[in-house]
Amino acid sequence: MGQFGNFGGSSGSSGTSRDVLPSQVGWIHELARAEIHPDAERVLQLGRSFDPQQLVEESAIDFLTSLRECFAEYARILNAYAENGTRFQEIKVYSIAQTAADFMVFRNQIKLVFANSAHGVIQIAFAQHVRGTLAVDGQIQSSNNTVSSPALAQSQDLLAQVGPFRDVYWTFQGEKVEAEQVAKFYFAEFARITRDNKKSRAGNQILIEQIKALLQEKGLDL
Repeated sequence: MGQFGNFGGSSGSSGTSRDVLPSQVGWIHELARAEIHPDAERVLQLGRSFDPQQLVEESAIDFLTSLRECFAEYARILNAYAENGTRFQEIKVYSIAQTAADFMVFRNQIKLVFANSAHGVIQIAFAQHVRGTLAVDGQIQSSNNTVSSPALAQSQDLLAQVGPFRDVYWTFQGEKVEAEQVAKFYFAEFARITRDNKKSRAGNQILIEQIKALLQEKGLDL
């Protein structure tokens, strides 16, 4: 009956085709199957990829996968400076078993979990109490090193929205967000919150040495 992996036939134009990801043309393959097997399509609902609920479920997996890929790459780059944990603890990224794409970020006994907790919802939550909170709404860690907002410390949600042309996008507090910007923000905040606060009798001297090192990297002297 033929393969569905290649539909590069003539389109009536001599120009080169635009490069697209395989995941972006899956719906065309669904249309082709329905064209070839119309009766089976009606019985088996082969065109379910156009169902808004199914689209949201697939988008949640894609968004979580993109988030995880960003976190893994950011962790790889940051951990390269750790020198196998001798300078600071490395950040680890783990997939969560028996889920489609959920994952967690771990360091210093603190876990940040990204999970498709409900239909159209990606929940971002700490798995335990932490020393600080994410300043998403402008709030910051309090002076006595406690969480300033219990609600923020518990979880935050990304919500799916379906556009007029079946396009699915993700929002935070009503604003459209992309996986890369979400990953960048949470990775930086997670690194800050889980950072070791090394205390020493010579703490001030260590701070001065750290400042000197940073200035020297920028070609400046203290």
